[in-house]
Amino acid sequence: MRTFYPPIEPYETGMLDVGDGHSLYYERSGTPGATPAVFLHGGPGAGFSDAHRQLFDPARYDVLLFDQRGCGRSLPYATLEANTTWHLVSDIERMREMAGVEKWLVFGGSWGSTLSLAYAETHSERVSALILRGIFPATRSAVDWFYRFGVSEIFPDKWDAFLALIPETEQDDLVAAYHRRLTSDDRATQLEAAKAWSIFEGETITLLPDPGLAAHFGSDDYAIAIARIENHYFRNDCWLEPDQLIRDAEKLSGIPGVIVHGRYDIPCPARHAWDLHKAWAGSDLKIVPDAGHVFTEPGILHELIEATDRFAAG
Repeated sequence: MRTFYPPIEPYETGMLDVGDGHSLYYERSGTPGATPAVFLHGGPGAGFSDAHRQLFDPARYDVLLFDQRGCGRSLPYATLEANTTWHLVSDIERMREMAGVEKWLVFGGSWGSTLSLAYAETHSERVSALILRGIFPATRSAVDWFYRFGVSEIFPDKWDAFLALIPETEQDDLVAAYHRRLTSDDRATQLEAAKAWSIFEGETITLLPDPGLAAHFGSDDYAIAIARIENHYFRNDCWLEPDQLIRDAEKLSGIPGVIVHGRYDIPCPARHAWDLHKAWAGSDLKIVPDAGHVFTEPGILHELIEATDRFAAG
């Protein structure tokens, strides 16, 4: 079973001013001039971690990782202004230009898979290969599965805790109800809603319970960014047309890629990965039989390392 590459330090860090008052934190790791790659983290709003560098062979990759608008070490923190899918697609292009590469491998998991598809379908000429994990197509039905009916049937106890903050009169639209609280002028109201939103996600994304992960999702700073930004995106249908990413998967023709998805991924059912695979000619689908949604689950990690090794030059 494949596992992480050893920890490495970035060879370059910095902040890139992308306009609209946003500055994005980025790191470059591996070997300068090796196979270029960009890593797109999840959420939206989660930020990247040190472990994400370890998905790439440092001898064979030159990988750029960055915190998207409003999260991680990017500034301003947890802001919703000028923060849409298409702002982020433009940011990726700015990062590519800064890196000085013509094409690069694009790696994204969960929301990162959504953003990877949006970028690749817009700038297919800039993508050498795609590695996607935990497919989230950002359709209305995919959001409803999480926040109306779906996950609630597998995790009824977690669902009731998620509902508890919202009066029954507002429970017909939980995304809107949480939005009112997450954008409140009262910090305590924001934080209470953020922790409830984030903990619900953190407790439903692994096949087996992971108290450490759930605690991370419930930490104040992490919860504020991921809850506010996720809610902002989902409330606006991620600024995508209905079924846009699967509909336009024909634009990926000629781009090789691997889709990795856990069989028991509750927030993002395997149907999403199957539909993308059918629409994207030449894609290679790996359904991991004993995994949920998280990239650190052993079977998912194995397939991700296999995929990065497959596309490394040399």
